[in-house]
Amino acid sequence: MISQIHFPAEPLNYFIESFYYYKDYNPAHLVDRLLPDGNVQLIFELTDVPKYIYDNNTLTEIQSCRNTWFAGLRNEPITIPSGRESEMIIVSFRKGRAYPFLNEPMFALKNYVIDAELLWENQILDIRSRLQEIKNPREKLVCLESKLLQYYGSKLATNGFVDFAVSEISKNPTGLRLKELIAQTGYSKKHIIKTFKEKVGTSPKEFAKILRFQKAIKLIEAGGKVDWSSVAFDCGFFDQSHFIADFKQFSGFTPSEYFSRKSDQLNYVPII
Repeated sequence: MISQIHFPAEPLNYFIESFYYYKDYNPAHLVDRLLPDGNVQLIFELTDVPKYIYDNNTLTEIQSCRNTWFAGLRNEPITIPSGRESEMIIVSFRKGRAYPFLNEPMFALKNYVIDAELLWENQILDIRSRLQEIKNPREKLVCLESKLLQYYGSKLATNGFVDFAVSEISKNPTGLRLKELIAQTGYSKKHIIKTFKEKVGTSPKEFAKILRFQKAIKLIEAGGKVDWSSVAFDCGFFDQSHFIADFKQFSGFTPSEYFSRKSDQLNYVPII
C-alpha cells in the first residue's frame, strides 16, 4: 500500500487535523463497520469506481458515493467498503471546527454522507481534478492544502464558546455537566444547545456520550483481558446494562462481540 499523511500549517491546522492519502490497499475483508468518533471528514475518491454505503443490518447497498463527499458527525455506525480499489484523500477536521467551511448548520448533516458538490458547488470538483493530475502523493496533499486555503481561507473564523465547550467535554466526557458549561460561560441552556448543534452537529450531552464511547473503545484496545465492570465504571456508567445499551447503539455490537471482531484499526470493524 502507498500512503502519506500531511499536517497543514497555520491557519488551516487550527481547523484541519490531517490530510491522509492512500492507494493500493488490499485487505482480506470487503466491508467495514465504521464507529462514531465525534469527527467529520471530507473525502476525495480519485478513481472513477463508485463506493457504496450499506445497510447496517442487511448489508444491501443504500447509497452510492462518487468523486468527493462529506461525512457528517455520527451517533450511529456506518457500513462502508474496506478500501479496495480506492485512491483516496481523507481530510479529517478537528472536533467542532469544520463549520467555517460549510454554509449548512452542522446538525443538518448529522448521520449523512453528502456529495461535496452540493455543499461546495464546482470548486470542490475543480480541486479533485487538479489532484488527479498530480502523480506524487505528497505533492497532491500540499496542493490540497493550498487550494483549501485559497478558496476558504477568508471564512476561517472561530467561535470561542464552541472551542471552549468542545475542549472541556473532550477533557472530561464522563463527568462534565451542562450546568457547569452554563456557569463557566454565562450563556443560557437554550443558547448553549442551539449554538453547539449548529457548529458541532449535535447536543453537548450527546457529544459527550460519543466521546465516552470512544474512551471505552480505547480502554478495550489497550490489550489483554478486559474487565468489563472497570471499563463501564471508568467511562461513567452506573451499571453494565447502561454501558452495553450505549455501546450497542454506537457500534451495533455488544462490547464482547466488538472485542471478538475488532481489527488493529481503531474504529474499523471487519464485517465481510
